[in-house]
Amino acid sequence: MNLKASMKKFLGNKNTVTILGVVLCLVILYIGYNYRINSQVELVQVPYAKVTIQPRTYITNDMIGTMNVPKSFLVGKYYSTINGLIGKYSNYNTVISKGSLFYADLVVDAKDLPDSAFMNVPQGSTVIIYPVNIYTTYANSMAPGSHINIYYKSLNDNGEVMFGKFISNIEILDVKDSSGRHVFENSEETRTPAYLLFAVPEETHLLLRKALYLNDYGVELILIPNTETLTENDTVHVSSSQIEEFINSKTAFVSVDDLPQISGQVVEESNVQTNE
Repeated sequence: MNLKASMKKFLGNKNTVTILGVVLCLVILYIGYNYRINSQVELVQVPYAKVTIQPRTYITNDMIGTMNVPKSFLVGKYYSTINGLIGKYSNYNTVISKGSLFYADLVVDAKDLPDSAFMNVPQGSTVIIYPVNIYTTYANSMAPGSHINIYYKSLNDNGEVMFGKFISNIEILDVKDSSGRHVFENSEETRTPAYLLFAVPEETHLLLRKALYLNDYGVELILIPNTETLTENDTVHVSSSQIEEFINSKTAFVSVDDLPQISGQVVEESNVQTNE
């Protein structure tokens, strides 16, 4: 009874209740603080790239290491085990740097690996695979995303040289080597350009095929870098109505089936000077 009365008297003291409340708050804050700190510094084991992995690279076990990192450092979706990575490919549009974690958008299955050249082809356009070499790409300076103009050169009916800008504002989709590999996707390997990929409206594609049909006129199509600043309104278009009319007049009765595919008449080394 004395103990019960003493406790009642103790708890009935306002100062005592205040002190107990403060102590309880401090204990709660201490526990919460420690929990948050521990959760922030909690280490988890994750795989990382032991070497720089180029785009479209088959990922093998010797490319992967594991390390412990604070859980708070991990943002987004990432691979947490090595087994989930082996046999996959690095994505077409990325380089996985040495020391980097394997985030989900950097890695794909083989069946999901797209050809980047065909990702942004405008609707109604035809992709042309045009043969080139180190000279016709201006020492490999024509890169995906840049633009070119096609110049036309031939003889006319009088044996005079016709020359001028033919088709303007063509965006390069990709540059590939003779094995079909993307020339600019690998930063550690020198690849020689063999094909330039670009897209033009179908009627322009047919006009190019008609131009290449005119072997008797010594037609040459010459690719020149477009150095102008372009806007969204600067689309692919035929620049010379005179050249277009000449080509159409000479192929008016030619069947589409008889037109050559775009295999190109590649100028080995262009000395053309332009005022663009």
